[in-house]
Amino acid sequence: MVDEEGSIVASDNGFLSKLSSPARSALVHEGIDTLEKLSTYTEKEILKLHGVGPASLPTMRASLVEAGLSFKEK
Repeated sequence: MVDEEGSIVASDNGFLSKLSSPARSALVHEGIDTLEKLSTYTEKEILKLHGVGPASLPTMRASLVEAGLSFKEK
């Protein structure tokens, strides 16, 4: 989601707000703006996105678990 000034803002579920700006931008650029969409990717696929590093994975995993979801298996 983008505000009037063109800045990326977190979606309603808020998981994006827990991530660093580069990781958040990378996910939104790929159209991943919900946990449901995130759960259709493997961790390896997410790490290939420019701006997403290994330090972001625990936060994403925790958000997925809270929602009863997980990363896609290989």
